[in-house]
Amino acid sequence: MLGRRLPGNVEIMSRARNRKADTMRAEYDFSNGVRGKHHLAYKAGTNVVLLEPDVANAFPDSSSVNTALRLLLDLAKKQASSKRSA
Repeated sequence: MLGRRLPGNVEIMSRARNRKADTMRAEYDFSNGVRGKHHLAYKAGTNVVLLEPDVANAFPDSSSVNTALRLLLDLAKKQASSKRSA
């Protein structure tokens, strides 16, 4: 298997699997790392939404997208409440 060329990254992946799970590579340096640096952001969570290009062109920034969606939600709520009262 060492002499055979495998397609894609299979060869690299098989070598990685053979490495011990608890060994750290020498080039990794966490001496200046900060524990918990991104904890609050991770805890808060995130919703990433990919817009189609034609929709993205209509909105210059995320604030305008949020404003439009809030207006749409308000309209939907008003429409739903008017249907219930009729």
